[in-house]
Amino acid sequence: MSDDKEIIVDDREKTESTENQDTHEDVCFICHRPESKAGKMVHLPQNICVCSDCMQKAFDTMNNGAFPYGDMMMNIRPEDLKNMTSNMPNISMINLSDLMNQQIPERQKIKKKKKEEGPKKAFDVKSIPAPHKIKAQLDDYVIGQEYAKKVISVAVYNHYKRVETNTMDDIEIEKSNMLMIGPTGSGKTYLVKTLARLLDVPLAIADATSLTEAGYIGDDIESVLSKLLAAADNDVEKAEKGIVFIDEIDKIAKKKNTSQRDVSGESVQQGLLKLLEGSEVEVPVGANSKNAMVPLTTMNTKNILFICGGAFPGLEDIIKERLNKQASIGFQADLKDKYDADPNLLEKVTLDDIRNFGMIPEFIGRLPIIFTLRGLDEEMLVKILREPKNAILKQYQKLLALDEVQLDFDEEALHTIARKAMEKKTGARALRAIIEDFMLDIMYEIPKDDNIGKVTITSDYIEHKGGPVITMRGVPALESQF
Repeated sequence: MSDDKEIIVDDREKTESTENQDTHEDVCFICHRPESKAGKMVHLPQNICVCSDCMQKAFDTMNNGAFPYGDMMMNIRPEDLKNMTSNMPNISMINLSDLMNQQIPERQKIKKKKKEEGPKKAFDVKSIPAPHKIKAQLDDYVIGQEYAKKVISVAVYNHYKRVETNTMDDIEIEKSNMLMIGPTGSGKTYLVKTLARLLDVPLAIADATSLTEAGYIGDDIESVLSKLLAAADNDVEKAEKGIVFIDEIDKIAKKKNTSQRDVSGESVQQGLLKLLEGSEVEVPVGANSKNAMVPLTTMNTKNILFICGGAFPGLEDIIKERLNKQASIGFQADLKDKYDADPNLLEKVTLDDIRNFGMIPEFIGRLPIIFTLRGLDEEMLVKILREPKNAILKQYQKLLALDEVQLDFDEEALHTIARKAMEKKTGARALRAIIEDFMLDIMYEIPKDDNIGKVTITSDYIEHKGGPVITMRGVPALESQF
């Protein structure tokens, strides 16, 4: 009976080992290339895998005498040598044929990329929401920006149709990479985050300011794909159908009047070209740059949707200069001053304007869909405060509801918050900071008194000219002195 149990356990271990080998591949301990790239691995004791190339290099190094064994031995004490060698495998005693089935630690394995078995649909076109349905879902969370929501809905719909049709016939549809231009705080990042969440696809957000040419201090360009791979739980196939949003893209504009190498500007644009176009890229797993300590895997970017966004400060001046030059002749001369006060001047942007800003033509050409977001005015900020499904006010009302307290804002208070946000010139980002400031005392004091049933925020309280209106349970409202 005991023998039967042992056989059952052995069979289970063999099954688990086989399943693990089917889903993961070994990674070389030295060069960190996967088995699919480096070839058959030699399995050594201590659960170490080494590819044949690295093994050969190690033998060559020892045979050529390049390693200073003599110098090392002259300066080491016998007791230290014993400690150093006690955990080292005895290479002379290794039978390589007996080691091929040794279990390898997960940290030295990566998930295998499934082999395609003939033409295969990546998406069912019927399961992709139509543009009007995508926009309707965005409307629940993103206030205003109607044109931007329409453009991005159509572009995403066409992108995932392209992913499907590329596996069905020989007609290749070009990628729908996008460039969003809009003031700070206009909702660029939030729009992309909401879109990825609704479509349930992996999303990576990278800051262009941290990217540099390979070999310089900063993140390698491939790091944006590392983030996408991490968002897809290291599933390469899932990551290859995700979305990458590169923010602050205007910060890698070509530097003017400089003789030094532009490692964080034009060089980064050049490096991004192959990613935007679609190519096989070696990506470090779990790191922002390639080095000898992390494994690499290969990703194909042809089906990854790239969205770039930036505020492009100074672009309005370029647009204005062009328009004023056109309006300075003849009967259009009276329109010259009109552009100086146009709050949505970015909507008149052209490819030449973006090129004059410092983006190279090759980079612009790989972002065929260019659209702008409008700056937020007071009315839009008020709507952002209360209308979205996850509006900031609704979040605070829910927090106080957990203490059985009702939270209200009068109309003038909402406009006061919006005006303060506009003064900060950071768009919708300023709203939460302003609310956090005046809600601090309320969130601190309310739990002290179980008799408080309602709190009304007034404009005077926000302006530090009075307190909120407190309504006790069963007692008329009165102004608090928080």
